[in-house]
Amino acid sequence: MNVSLHVLSQPILLSFTGIVHEHPLRGRYTFTSYLADSINRTPALSLRLIRAPPGGLSLPTMGGGPAKEHVLCILPYPIPTSIKTELHKRFPNLNITYKEVSFTTDAEALRKEVSTATWHDVTILYTLFSFPEKLSDAPNLRLVQLASAGSNQIQKHPIFTSSDITITTSSGIHGPQIAEWCVMTALIQSHRYNTLHDLQKEHRWGKPAEKGEYDYHSVRDMVGRRLGVLGYGSIGRQVGRMAKAMGMDVVAFTATPKDTPEKKKDAGFIVPGTGDANGDIPSAWYSGLDKESLHHFLKQDIDWLVVSVPLTEQTKHFLSTAEFKALSQDGKKPAFIQNIARGPIIDQPALIEALKDGTIAAAALDVTDPEPLPKDSELWDMPNVTITPHVSGVGSSYAERSFELFKTNLERREKGERLLNVVRRDRGY
Repeated sequence: MNVSLHVLSQPILLSFTGIVHEHPLRGRYTFTSYLADSINRTPALSLRLIRAPPGGLSLPTMGGGPAKEHVLCILPYPIPTSIKTELHKRFPNLNITYKEVSFTTDAEALRKEVSTATWHDVTILYTLFSFPEKLSDAPNLRLVQLASAGSNQIQKHPIFTSSDITITTSSGIHGPQIAEWCVMTALIQSHRYNTLHDLQKEHRWGKPAEKGEYDYHSVRDMVGRRLGVLGYGSIGRQVGRMAKAMGMDVVAFTATPKDTPEKKKDAGFIVPGTGDANGDIPSAWYSGLDKESLHHFLKQDIDWLVVSVPLTEQTKHFLSTAEFKALSQDGKKPAFIQNIARGPIIDQPALIEALKDGTIAAAALDVTDPEPLPKDSELWDMPNVTITPHVSGVGSSYAERSFELFKTNLERREKGERLLNVVRRDRGY
């Protein structure tokens, strides 16, 4: 009989013949003193310890066969029938429940849509914002798969702060669509597309410099320019790939040094044909979470900066007035900034001032602080700013890719392999 057990917060797998009891609150298994005595008295008893992967393995029934675990998929969008059919066919021993809820982060509203009783038998939760109110509401929960690339929505919840339940993210599925958004908004700025669109709406065939601020001959293509990727994860790697295809040089910044070929590899989920699996694209790598290291990176003659780091206590207001000055060489070379990560990573009032005084040439923001962006924010009407409502990662392939990653993790869990995108509580991502 195999049982997943946690000892000193380290998951192990115990194979034995004996008696176990399930903990009523945590769904963990504990051993009685009788079992310990039995081990001492019975030489024929087999005891084997091996490390289990994060998330544990399927719980057995007392009869020796696999238990029917309960998977709850609770998401703010409908799940295609084809995906449901594939999951049920691939995992016949899983009891899978689907529930569609409102697209909201309001905990009280979500509690009204999901009863406490719904959580009781759940062992695996696949969700975006919906979580049990208390740990005791979901005593059997062992794995939470988030449908987002980040995990900040769960970091104040007891699942994160007061348990060792494995949490994984959907990092890797958003790369293609977000990278396209980055290229799109970069070209909108560099080609002054908004002015061209105004001419179209006016039914005017514009001539060079006719609109005053627009000069066709001032448009500069991307060849030979430099992209700085602040956070070279799955999204940053795909942006780097597309920038390289346009003839740009790419430099990367990561929290920890990537000073060996192995460390430069992407160990997460990769959409086939995308990204930078081996880390071959950047011409240079930089790292660190201190201001000195960050400023050293920002001073590398960067024309276009993509912000794609996770939001943690260390990265809140990671970019502010001093960083904008470092990036622009004290205003001598204003750069273009994109934020597709989380709004609070950028000090928004400082960004507004930098956009006004020319320290920063332009910005494209798919995320703001707060969200939704207040109607009276100056950002809305600034001619050098593009704003979208946190939709750069949303597309027709989202559900398909998200469930492909979920299926991969279920398969890895079934085989006792390490799961993809496991959140490290000490790092916050």
